[in-house]
Amino acid sequence: MTEKENPARRLGKRARHEHIVKELMASSSLRVSELAEALDVSTETIRRDLFELGEKGLINRTYGGAARPLGSEPTVAERHRMMVPEREAIAKLAAQLIRPNDVLLIGGGATTTHAARRIAAVCRDLTVITHAFGVATVLSANPTITVLMAPGRYNGREGNMGGPETNEFLEGYSANWAILGASGITAEGVSEAEPLAASVYKTMMRRAAGTVIVADHGKFEQHALAIWGRWGEIGHLITDRAPTGPLARALDRGRVEVKVAGGN
Repeated sequence: MTEKENPARRLGKRARHEHIVKELMASSSLRVSELAEALDVSTETIRRDLFELGEKGLINRTYGGAARPLGSEPTVAERHRMMVPEREAIAKLAAQLIRPNDVLLIGGGATTTHAARRIAAVCRDLTVITHAFGVATVLSANPTITVLMAPGRYNGREGNMGGPETNEFLEGYSANWAILGASGITAEGVSEAEPLAASVYKTMMRRAAGTVIVADHGKFEQHALAIWGRWGEIGHLITDRAPTGPLARALDRGRVEVKVAGGN
């Protein structure tokens, strides 16, 4: 008998498939052994499930598991409920870089919204340019912060603006810092699931004297659709776990200052 015991806990195939896709949206990658244990079935069953899901284009099969398809990411509202302590710690470090009278460009995303909320709480006398309504909303709690909202095409999943009008607006400003998130972080650089957002982040990076990437370790070694920044162009990475392997070496070659929240 190849299946594990305790059949009362087992889900049917359709329910297993739904579980796998849902977990990938939250975790971005999963291993066969983890799925087999969580679903109380054999690794052979999981491999068959992953084969079928891969044939439907719902996942990307990897050696030993599965990954979220390129261009796929939970909505910003869903991401706000994930990795909250880690993101709050990252936000605390990001806010320490900011000085009175700085001009900031802040991109959309869950981690950047956490950073904006922390900035609103502890900083003053800033001008912030953003394309993200969530960022603008949390900053509005501080009356000493002037917020400029970029125009463009509205993305309801992400709560932000994008497109040629957005980039043209941003080209009219210069900033001390661009504070940006990422869907994926690899040795190649930073990438984004949404191409219009990737174009906005690239423009923000170009218009700022310094660029800070704020992202939790779950983004490490994840590939998203559009690469918009290389490590030689980025000065700072603030995260919750020290990168290792090829990513760590690429950051070192790019002379990126890595700050680990709660670490050293």
